[in-house]
Amino acid sequence: MKLLSSTIAYAGLISLFVFSCKEKSSTERKFIAIENMDTTVKPGDNFYKYVNGNWMKNAVIPSTESGIGVFLDLYNNAQANQKAILEDLAKSSSATGSLEQKVGDLYTSGMDSTTIDSRGYDPVKPELQKINTLTDVKSMMQFIAEENRVGNPMLFRQAIGADQKNSSINRAGYYQGGLGLPDRDYYFKTDSANQKVVNAYKAYIQKLFTLTGDDPSTAARKMQMIYDLEKQMAGSHRTNVELRNPQINYNLTSVSELDKNMPATDWKDLLSTLGVKSDSVDIGQPGFYTKLNELFTIVKMDTWKAYLSFHTLSNASKSLSNEFVKANFDYVNKALYGQQEMKPRWKRMVAVTDANLGEAFGQLYVKKYFTGDAKKRMLELVNNLQKAFDIRISKLDWMSDNTKAVAKEKLYAFLKKIGYPDKWRDYSKVVIDKNKYFENVRSARKNQYEFDLNKLGKPVDRMEWGMTPPTINAYYNPSFNEIVFPAGILQFPFFDLSADDAINYGGIGMAIGHEMTHGFDDQGAQYDKNGNLKNWWSKEDSIKFKHLTKTVVDQFNSFTILDTVHINGELTQGENIADLGGINIAYDAFKMTKEGQGNDKIDGFTPDQRFFISFAQSWRDKIKDESLRSQINTDPHSPAVYRVNAPLMNFTPFYKAFDVKEGDKMYKADSLRIKIW
Repeated sequence: MKLLSSTIAYAGLISLFVFSCKEKSSTERKFIAIENMDTTVKPGDNFYKYVNGNWMKNAVIPSTESGIGVFLDLYNNAQANQKAILEDLAKSSSATGSLEQKVGDLYTSGMDSTTIDSRGYDPVKPELQKINTLTDVKSMMQFIAEENRVGNPMLFRQAIGADQKNSSINRAGYYQGGLGLPDRDYYFKTDSANQKVVNAYKAYIQKLFTLTGDDPSTAARKMQMIYDLEKQMAGSHRTNVELRNPQINYNLTSVSELDKNMPATDWKDLLSTLGVKSDSVDIGQPGFYTKLNELFTIVKMDTWKAYLSFHTLSNASKSLSNEFVKANFDYVNKALYGQQEMKPRWKRMVAVTDANLGEAFGQLYVKKYFTGDAKKRMLELVNNLQKAFDIRISKLDWMSDNTKAVAKEKLYAFLKKIGYPDKWRDYSKVVIDKNKYFENVRSARKNQYEFDLNKLGKPVDRMEWGMTPPTINAYYNPSFNEIVFPAGILQFPFFDLSADDAINYGGIGMAIGHEMTHGFDDQGAQYDKNGNLKNWWSKEDSIKFKHLTKTVVDQFNSFTILDTVHINGELTQGENIADLGGINIAYDAFKMTKEGQGNDKIDGFTPDQRFFISFAQSWRDKIKDESLRSQINTDPHSPAVYRVNAPLMNFTPFYKAFDVKEGDKMYKADSLRIKIW
């Protein structure tokens, strides 16, 4: 039920579009940024640096960013297009209630900083006053449930979607939450880098209380109460690695059993107030809810009130006056990711509009910026990679014929979504007033809650999307057995209608192969063709597969970032398996094309060389140390350099294309090269 969407990395961000072109013509566009390459580096020593080295030397991370690279360029390009649409809408007089009016007025209200600043924190005062009247756990849980319904979620996470073991029905699920730091481990690590983040978080808590009138000593006392409470919650949290195991994170439990085992929580009343009508729910991490039940009996109401007040303010902070926005920025953007300066207001408001009216805004976006030709070409690429994957499965020497047959059934059952939804969301219940920014965001969030709640007890709608059309990303969802590519990702350097096959297969082809492989990584392989958490492997094949995945874990555990910090091979294994599979499948599909079978050079490079260069330049990336450290701690994607070099170290065609030999730093003996899919 939880959307285990495995996104194709954007740990880094973005770079430059390059023009000029094939050797045949100086007027055509070039698709390889030769000026970005560092040819003093041997391809077999560090291919990522060989392709991107000069760019890395010269690239300067803007003060408004935590990184720079390909994804940032694409994001900036998409945002500029979105801004043009929004500014036109802001100037027009659209009919009240129309998509154009709602999208345009949400943006307009967010751009009106004068009105927003004049209101201070007035919009959340009613919630803060309610918190002050709470007298016991029962009234507190009613308040928390009511706030969840209007877009102010606290303490736990609720999700409604396809049941993990019966993907045709929707079910409510409850997952660990309640923390203000990104992950449980931040509460227990003692190194200086971690402590710097913790101190910034503590300062953030105190700042929000002083902004609402508390004196420094009172704010400090409340901060300590909140932090100590959250640390107790964090102790019950599963680690990021444990959260990757779908079997232990699915626990269908009756409401009567929950009330028996956790009487202080009063699940029956809680679910009723949440609007959830169900006899059973999925409790993803039971230990967290057992701990909460205990805390309800021993933690004083003054602590709970301070906790709820802080999180109410924090959830609303980016919709309040600038001093609240700045406090949030100093903790989240600056301390966690190293960003030194806020983005321009228009960029923030474009993102807010996309996040809250995504498919309404998306309809307007794709009409202007996405073509049917791109969608058609993309579908051809997807189908070609599917064929290549089929052939690769047939040739596997570690999998039995029976398991191969079932794997192919799953492969051909993939639901393919490209560009944008066939059916758009209904936003008729969202009320947008150009003079009320906070209320607009709250209305959109309330609508999202009701949209999700309305799924309960109804068949799963597999046409639903988990990303908006302009998003620069893609994902695989195991419960739908689907691969999804929004319009935003279908741009150069990933994809260009006029590019040669080497460029497109090395770019978006690799991304397609990556998402397909997620259906067969250590997590995705546990789901059948219908999206159910159900074993379809023979015992012997499962043992062999786990042995192969462990070799991937071991390889990435050996990589060091920031001097002494190692990549977490367990946390990143799904993405690493997908990267390895992606390059294999994309290359095989490329070799089915006429160009892939030829040897004509463009820009001095053979087709195979262009394929690998396209792959490497698609992940061009440079990020702040703070952001990199946060990525290592919490992100299932490895840093960009290893997303390129590690798969290629295991891929023999790369060795042949660039004459990689023993003694080169990326060289691995053929017997040691990891081959899974």
